[in-house]
Amino acid sequence: MSSWGYKEYVPASVKKARAAKSIEKLRKKNPNLAPIQITGRKLAKTWWGIAWNENLERYADYANRIDRGRTYVRQGSVLDLQIEPGRVTAQVQGTRLTPYKVELTIMPLKPTTWQKVVDACTGSINSLQDLISGKFPKNLAELFTAKGDGLFPTPKEIRLSCSCPDWATMCKHVAAALYGVGARLDEDPTLFFRLRQVNMDDLITNALGQTTDTLLQRSQKKSRRALDHADLSGL
Repeated sequence: MSSWGYKEYVPASVKKARAAKSIEKLRKKNPNLAPIQITGRKLAKTWWGIAWNENLERYADYANRIDRGRTYVRQGSVLDLQIEPGRVTAQVQGTRLTPYKVELTIMPLKPTTWQKVVDACTGSINSLQDLISGKFPKNLAELFTAKGDGLFPTPKEIRLSCSCPDWATMCKHVAAALYGVGARLDEDPTLFFRLRQVNMDDLITNALGQTTDTLLQRSQKKSRRALDHADLSGL
């Protein structure tokens, strides 16, 4: 803090070094520490990570404030981020030495919405790998990301909390944690379904099960045609 009451400018390199030092210190107490590390220019690179960020940015409640977290997450200030069913916890390095604690509570996905998605996936997803890598038809992508009626949460379904003294609900530390979720989904998209408290296997089991049934029905019809042909040959 300067003598005029303004915060002194701290170079990004210094902030990164401070964050790295904090991570090293925290890891001694918690070997399972999971910091968010952004490499390259993009905050997210996979379909699930990008879709998470875009969902947040398209809501007016968040669009004007979430950018506050971009710099923080790029500087490695999210020292730890854990995703659990309906909950994200994070430690974010701020101006003080002790990191702030962030908690994001997310409501479960509505059963009706989930069933609609499960039904739509029938015969449209070939494997688990296709699902987590974002390789599915455009109509499914549009359904997954439907505003207010898809898989991704609305601001009303997210409760934000941070231990910092900032009066704003969406402080820099919360915003950084939200972007951190997108980066974590890059590493493991299956965490999205864990967060929204739905069983990802429902999509695959139903889709592949229906496909198998369809193939069996087709094979039975083919066998019946072959038998009919054999009967005619005998006559």
